[in-house]
Amino acid sequence: MPLCHPVYCLLPVLLLYARPLKSQNLVKNPSFEDFRNCPDRLGNFHTDVVDWSAPTEGSTDYFNACSEAMGTPENFNGSQPSEFGRGYAGLYLYAPNDYREYVQGELREPLIRDRTYTVSFYISLAERSDFAVNVFGIVLSADKLDLPIKKQLSKMQLYRQKSNRYTFAEIPNSEFYNETSDWLLLQTEFKAAGGERYFTIGNFEDNARTRTYKTSRNAKQGAYYYLDMVRISNDPDVSENSPAYALDTQHPFRNVLFDFDDFRLKGPAKTELKKLYAYLEAHTELHITIDGHTDNLGTAEYNRRLSGYRCQSVTDYLKELGLAADRIRWVSHGSEQPVADNSSEEGRKQNRRVVFRLSRESAD
Repeated sequence: MPLCHPVYCLLPVLLLYARPLKSQNLVKNPSFEDFRNCPDRLGNFHTDVVDWSAPTEGSTDYFNACSEAMGTPENFNGSQPSEFGRGYAGLYLYAPNDYREYVQGELREPLIRDRTYTVSFYISLAERSDFAVNVFGIVLSADKLDLPIKKQLSKMQLYRQKSNRYTFAEIPNSEFYNETSDWLLLQTEFKAAGGERYFTIGNFEDNARTRTYKTSRNAKQGAYYYLDMVRISNDPDVSENSPAYALDTQHPFRNVLFDFDDFRLKGPAKTELKKLYAYLEAHTELHITIDGHTDNLGTAEYNRRLSGYRCQSVTDYLKELGLAADRIRWVSHGSEQPVADNSSEEGRKQNRRVVFRLSRESAD
């Protein structure tokens, strides 16, 4: 087929579509930017941060660039820039003697019974942690929690508040969350019982039931994580099985592959791009960079143009769905970065691909 992008080969066509409304984040102060006091010591999360609290006596921490003692990016447990603003939380999800820390947030409005909601947040393992875990839990409640304990917040403890109502959700993972340099986005879905106004994030299992991974040989301190940008929304288009995306890392599409010398999107590719679009609309702080690739048949110049057309096809479809143009960037690589052997058709098929990266930086 001739190498010509549809923008230049076809007569202008007016595309009419209804752009879906962005879902509202129900979490108050989702990135911990509003505070009563600039943090000056450990364990003051419950008094320093607006609309947040600690549901137990565990000493959850608050970090903000305004502070020298509890600042960002450098602090007592490592270094992590806060790119959603100036602040984030810090908490132990695993420690000796079942010690636990949690964050408790308030919702803008009560949840509606039997409605499906998406919860997501960013985490990063602190450099001085000597353990990593592979599960985060969320408990939603009608009433605010305030329990005089420092150990894990178990169901037995929760049900002692007999008048309260709970909804439980977990984000289990086969791999351990041991990323220390970047923020990792986690998310899951849950069905509301109705009337939930508060939510708590942390590890609700004791040490015996918590799978851990040692990040140092003489591990004894615990698993300490930074947490930022919490979101709860009624967003049914975001799948429960969506992966945890590391930022600024290449993620391959499963179905966005191309025939030889072609850049047209097939049905499975469009289905996958619709899911990615829903994900991006649920996380409006993110931008996407698309990288296009080809096999090694043809000249370098030809392949670079062809990979550009493949990027443009993906970009055009995301824009057609409703994604803002200033959130998309693309780069054509031609045949310079193969992932399989070009000597076989199967290998060349894998090299005719596009991948994407998510970041908080503008695509401009």
